[in-house]
Amino acid sequence: MRFRSLAIAILACVSVAACTYDDGPDPNWRFVKMEMDAPQGNRVVVCHAYGCKMKTPYRFTASDIAEITGTMRKVKRNDSPAEERRAIAYAIGLMERQVGAAIGIKDKAGMQWSASGDPTQEDCIDESTNTTSFLMVLQSNGLLHYHTVQGPLGEDNMLYGTMIGKPVKYWPHYTAIVKEIKTGQRWAVDSWIGDNGENPAITKLEDWYLKGAS
Repeated sequence: MRFRSLAIAILACVSVAACTYDDGPDPNWRFVKMEMDAPQGNRVVVCHAYGCKMKTPYRFTASDIAEITGTMRKVKRNDSPAEERRAIAYAIGLMERQVGAAIGIKDKAGMQWSASGDPTQEDCIDESTNTTSFLMVLQSNGLLHYHTVQGPLGEDNMLYGTMIGKPVKYWPHYTAIVKEIKTGQRWAVDSWIGDNGENPAITKLEDWYLKGAS
């Protein structure tokens, strides 16, 4: 039965060319699937070495949280959902630097073909999982007022990529997600595109990666 379900899913993907993998509104589901502890307060488990091959615990200290809070307050120009997203981007960049300095992550942007197993590097599975964890820390500290954290989402279009001769661009790619409470708009929070500690790109989900696939 499991094989039959998988075969049906594959055929469905091929028939529409593109696939979306949505963990849904509960961010904890990602951690169940990855067989790892979900964030508890300020404690997270950091994925690295590609595909979450390594899982390293980290606890954001009171000093870390104070720095994150101060950064978010400083960069917000007004009290609005758009400015909260701006503050989220700065906070995630800072949290990556805090974590990276403690456990030695020096991730380079994008895909590094020789990096699998390298504890200093992260792929989009690692990045989307970690960003989800960091967003949950922001939420648990009362720093999100206009958004809630959802599970990560992935997209691919392998058939289209093969047809046009550029399969890498259309391989599966994952991102963390926040949902704007008032409008229901979902936003991709994608840290994979920059080096460790750079602000993630935050875009409307329908405009992220394979535009219109979500």
